[in-house]
Amino acid sequence: MANYKKPRLRDAAFKRFLSVVLVTLFGVLLLIGSFRTNGTPASNGLDEDLSASVDSESSSEKLNLPKQNEFSIQLEKLNRLPPRNIDLYPKLAKDHITIVLYVHNRPQYLQVVVKSLSKVVGIAETLLIVSHDGYFEEMNKIVEGIKFCQLKQIFAPYSPHVFTDSFPGVSSNDCKEKDDAAKKHCIGNTDQYGKHRSPKIVSLKHHWWWMMNTVWDGLKETRGHDGHILFIEEDHFIYPNAYRNLQLLVSLKPNKCPDCYAANLAPSDVNSRGEGWDSLVAERMGNVGYAFNRTIWRKIHRKAKEFCFFDDYNWDITMWTTVYPSFGSPVYTLRGPKTSAVHFGKCGLHQGQGQSNGCIDNGIVNIQVDDTDKLANIRAEWDVRVYDNQSGYKAGFKGWGGWGDDRDRQMCLNFAQMYHSYNTSSAVMS
Repeated sequence: MANYKKPRLRDAAFKRFLSVVLVTLFGVLLLIGSFRTNGTPASNGLDEDLSASVDSESSSEKLNLPKQNEFSIQLEKLNRLPPRNIDLYPKLAKDHITIVLYVHNRPQYLQVVVKSLSKVVGIAETLLIVSHDGYFEEMNKIVEGIKFCQLKQIFAPYSPHVFTDSFPGVSSNDCKEKDDAAKKHCIGNTDQYGKHRSPKIVSLKHHWWWMMNTVWDGLKETRGHDGHILFIEEDHFIYPNAYRNLQLLVSLKPNKCPDCYAANLAPSDVNSRGEGWDSLVAERMGNVGYAFNRTIWRKIHRKAKEFCFFDDYNWDITMWTTVYPSFGSPVYTLRGPKTSAVHFGKCGLHQGQGQSNGCIDNGIVNIQVDDTDKLANIRAEWDVRVYDNQSGYKAGFKGWGGWGDDRDRQMCLNFAQMYHSYNTSSAVMS
């Protein structure tokens, strides 16, 4: 018996030793890969970023999404890269609120919002996700220069800007403006005003919806995050106290305004800087600096059909006039009496790219930041004033059009199912 046990013991010891060696080696390789990906040198271009990515099955093979071109596939690979700057900020704060900045192609605007974010108190504690509507080198370079927090970039792989000769971009046989499809032998459905789709316009709504589904259900960094996520755009100036004020609003919301769906950094009226009262304010949800949690996202996601079939190219107007009213009760958001974010863009859609047509008050942004804007200025003891009746888009508005093509509606519905149909993790669907 003794002669039998000794070899077994030696074999077991050797196996344990071999396991330790293999685990250690694997850890070293991971560490090296992490330094290469997250170190201070930023990538010099798209191809270098792609070399660090891994292949995975495309969602277009599982859903009726447009057939991807090589560029679209490359962007999906970029989306799987880990966050940057982990070497500088290895840990996120336990109570952090992830920030999502969604951008189009307005470099002048982006430089302003990035500079304002760099001065936000607490920004180093959290993760900043920048969602790009397609890929534009100048926009990418600005984002890659961010060093003040953990940073993750994602690129909409089905953006019309990525498809130059096929849907969701412009196809050669697409109908244009008010073409008669039967006479012109072209394809496409008109909106309620008789106009055919414009890829540049529909990309606004597509990007927002793709981004929401991806952030909440697709990214490993956020799909398990149940707390609030803050959403801002490239033409939003963020005050230094925005993050601390938002943390206070989120903590106060359950008791101060249990019926509030979200927290906002700014009034719903983009021209307002707040009332200056010694009280919190509950009003309809604004589109500048809004934050909500997964519970609210699930309610929104269940209204995918309402969102995708409403004939308006604006995501916010779609939400105000069809999604929120379908909840059956008023949708309030909680905010402070003084704004912590400002909408400074004067051009809509994707304008404002070039130096000659920049829409930032003749190339200058002059937003006053007072001492009270630098530190949290919300008080826990304040009561809440409620705006019961507010002007603005409401249920019954038929929309501004631009969203009548069946292909756009179907792709929108497919975005809602991307991670529900092919992601194998049950945790994503909980």
